[in-house]
Amino acid sequence: MKEISVLIGGQAGEGINQAGLLIARLLAYSGFNIYIYYDYPSLIRGGHNFSIIRASQREIGSHLNKVDILLALNQDAVDLHKERLTSESVILYDSSQVKSEGIGLDLGSIIKEEKALLIMRNSAIIGGFCKAVGIAEEILEQVIKEHISKETDLNLKVALQGYNQTKEQLKIAPTVCPVLPILTGNEAISLGLIKAGLTAYVAYPMTPASSVLHVLADLTEGFSLKVIHPENEIAVILMALGFAYTGERAAVGTSGGGFCLMTEGLSLSGMAEVPVTIVMSQRPGPSTGVPTYTCQADLDFVLSAGQGEFLRFVAAPGDVHQAYYWSGVSLNTSWKWQIPSIVLVDKALSEGSFSFDLDSIEPLEKEPIPLAENLQGNSAPYKRYLDTPTGVSPLKHVPSKDEVTKVNSYTHDEAGITTEDALEVKKAQDKILRKEKYLIEDLNQYEQVKTYGNQDAETALLCWGSNKGVCVEAAEKFSLKVIQPIVLCPFPAEQFKQALEGVRKIICVENNATAQLAGLVKRQGFSIDQKILKYDGRPFALDELEQELKKE
Repeated sequence: MKEISVLIGGQAGEGINQAGLLIARLLAYSGFNIYIYYDYPSLIRGGHNFSIIRASQREIGSHLNKVDILLALNQDAVDLHKERLTSESVILYDSSQVKSEGIGLDLGSIIKEEKALLIMRNSAIIGGFCKAVGIAEEILEQVIKEHISKETDLNLKVALQGYNQTKEQLKIAPTVCPVLPILTGNEAISLGLIKAGLTAYVAYPMTPASSVLHVLADLTEGFSLKVIHPENEIAVILMALGFAYTGERAAVGTSGGGFCLMTEGLSLSGMAEVPVTIVMSQRPGPSTGVPTYTCQADLDFVLSAGQGEFLRFVAAPGDVHQAYYWSGVSLNTSWKWQIPSIVLVDKALSEGSFSFDLDSIEPLEKEPIPLAENLQGNSAPYKRYLDTPTGVSPLKHVPSKDEVTKVNSYTHDEAGITTEDALEVKKAQDKILRKEKYLIEDLNQYEQVKTYGNQDAETALLCWGSNKGVCVEAAEKFSLKVIQPIVLCPFPAEQFKQALEGVRKIICVENNATAQLAGLVKRQGFSIDQKILKYDGRPFALDELEQELKKE
């Protein structure tokens, strides 16, 4: 087999996600590219968790509904996923708890014999999986030793028990692909922010953005990071703006509900021209919605959040490589133009796991910003909001000797003093909005709209964010073109127009009910012919999208 899809399922709290990651690493060590979809309810214990691990000899970014192997740690894993099985699928199950056809492993007896913890059933069934697909015992041993830090030897004993009790069923094809690390989207975002010079991260935990906080907290010492967990999201955005006022490159992370609370702070960033980068990872709403699932329903909200008129930068990466790169670009853009920037992702990308090839990404570095000394020499007095041709004022950070750096949420003059004078109010608003023209010119250095598939096709799939992976694969089967705008504000109309050359029909694929990207594109003067929308909290599976395209 050149490709394999594996589902492991069990009860919440039994380590299903970590077991899925271990399976992915075993397949990665065998030379495959990886994508993992995690599905779990908003419960600490109880409920049904499962992971779908897809491995392929080519780059992938989506899962399949149909699976080749089902690893069942409880009865639900069989009963709830029968429709995913084909006539050739193999079931490995814990015969001490599950009744099923397939290969039964008495995991209860293995645990009892080795005097192991109950959670180590995962290791036993993973050992059985390795034997079933022909992964060598040496690879199993290597992966366990490298990636299980607690009770390593005992986990290995349990895994080998499962290995020895199983017969080979499906033989995966050997491959010479390089062994790549596996990263979640949030891990890639974290590394991209660091690469672009992040020095402070502030967040209140909110699924699915929470793991950015956890990742960066673990990296504080190695990268001299300040990572803060305040009492709520209002404190988060204000603290980040305070950090930026003192010269710290600050970012925050949240989901839709937390972003609601941050909107006044977003407006403060726009008026005070204090840079901040916001990682906004979407989940279904309104309100609490379905907190551990995915959607793309906050695009319109992000584009219009905050009172008044001010410039913002919004990038929606579509895979782990783009997440790394564009989070760094967003941080640089915030500081270069003294505006808020938003990295707009969703649960499918934030918590999904992908093979990560750093060598395939354009170089990313911290971009220097023009400080006041470079723009206006040592002339005094310093004017924080000096009116300039581009709208970008010279920047000084506090404390600066013999200087006052005044920022203001009120409309203000060049020195930062509150004003209600009609001419000054208009001048201040013009200055804020003038940046857009020059930001658009600056962004032309980036490929803001990506295209894939058959470049000569007359039909194109239009997608954004995490739908990039599934659309690219589906387009290959039907010989379609794929158009993926990454920058959504300011919208790259000229690059988008170029991407549409030769296209006569556009099918928009989105994870929302109102086709928000289609609406944005229409406002730019482009028409959409058809829409494929999914809004049940789950991302498109590849075989599911292919079925939808057959109807078109």
